Amino acid sequence: MSEIALRFAQVEKRFGGAPVVSGFSLDVRRGEFFGLIGVNGAGKTTLIKCLLDFCDADGGAIEIFSVPHTSTSARARIAYLPERFNPPFYLTGRDFLQYMLGLHRAGYDEAEAVRAFVALDLEPAALDRPARAYSKGMMQKLGLAACLLSGKDLYVLDEPTGGLDPKARALLKRELIALRRSGRTLFFTSHTLADVADLCDRLAVMHAGRLRFAGTPSELTISTRTSSLEEAFLACIAD
Repeated sequence: MSEIALRFAQVEKRFGGAPVVSGFSLDVRRGEFFGLIGVNGAGKTTLIKCLLDFCDADGGAIEIFSVPHTSTSARARIAYLPERFNPPFYLTGRDFLQYMLGLHRAGYDEAEAVRAFVALDLEPAALDRPARAYSKGMMQKLGLAACLLSGKDLYVLDEPTGGLDPKARALLKRELIALRRSGRTLFFTSHTLADVADLCDRLAVMHAGRLRFAGTPSELTISTRTSSLEEAFLACIAD
């Protein structure tokens, strides 16, 4: 059994001839919590879209648990939350969970749904409300609950703490740590470096479509001779 959950090998992506991802190579190990950080426009979301086969890579290869990413069987092991998550406005929270868990081929359990809502500081009564009545933070929690209930091997989350208040962020971290104990793999992007430092075994810095660094948070600070992750990040992306 391969110990590599995700493999990016010299991935290239261009839009209108302009490079967005350039020669990106990275391995994420099975059971690892890995953070991808970079400024807006660094290419993080485009890389994830290539991973999920939402857009064609112009070069290189991507594997998910040793299976080419274009294979449906490879993507079937992933739970994904996009950066801008907007559930269908006419579905209730329960409807949405039932629909998503059906796609994941996981059974819906009311007690587990309530537990997931409470764990993310979302009132169980919201299961009966349509998504159009949800705030931005509530929508984010709904999307996260669907991912957490999926039971997948790999979680790909694009800015998962976006729109969450401090309490919800702390509770989400608690749920993600529980995933780690069960051997799941997490690959996520974040602009909140404190979350990356708290959660990640390793991280990668992506800048202008290229990989600038991959290693542990402490290795980044040591290599840049800085005392904080924020300063280390700034030093890493400096021209």
